Amino acid sequence: MKVNLNLNNNLTKTLFLDRDGVINVKIEKNYVKKWQEFRFIDGSLGALEKLTAFFDLIIIITNQQGVGKGVMSVNDLNVIHENMLKDIHKNGGKIDKIYFSSDLSNLSGNTRKPNITMGLKAKIDFPEIEFLNSIMVGDSDSDIEFGKRLNMKCIKITSDLGEKGIQDYNFTSLNDFSKKI
Repeated sequence: MKVNLNLNNNLTKTLFLDRDGVINVKIEKNYVKKWQEFRFIDGSLGALEKLTAFFDLIIIITNQQGVGKGVMSVNDLNVIHENMLKDIHKNGGKIDKIYFSSDLSNLSGNTRKPNITMGLKAKIDFPEIEFLNSIMVGDSDSDIEFGKRLNMKCIKITSDLGEKGIQDYNFTSLNDFSKKI
């Protein structure tokens, strides 16, 4: 069964992805602080290769509060992202840009999802983005709320395929989603 998300092939198709819990294994109650702690979720590299063939742009939007808390540096985060991108490219996938917010969640006016600041930055950098022709894939309610605030179709990565919420579809993994689009 293929999922029809009603994307217009005449417009730029953009995929927005959360990182932790979608591309790599999330460390519960902690942060991926260095490359040695980063582990791709099984099948995510192959999924990114398939999704690269379908989408015009793929953008990662990730909250990285560990930087704001001082448990890792921006340099640590950059090293993780550089290595992640090398492995994704080596396996036939592409990421056009990564946006992150290091703001603390209790900071007034923070740029973390579900706030749409990172999405608006992406639109400035890539004016061809049409949010109505975009998909957000994430594993948290804040990811889905971010996508909905920008009028995107939303996919939630969850072990509970019957989970109710504002998302359009539930999948168990990015790999599972990539097989259905």
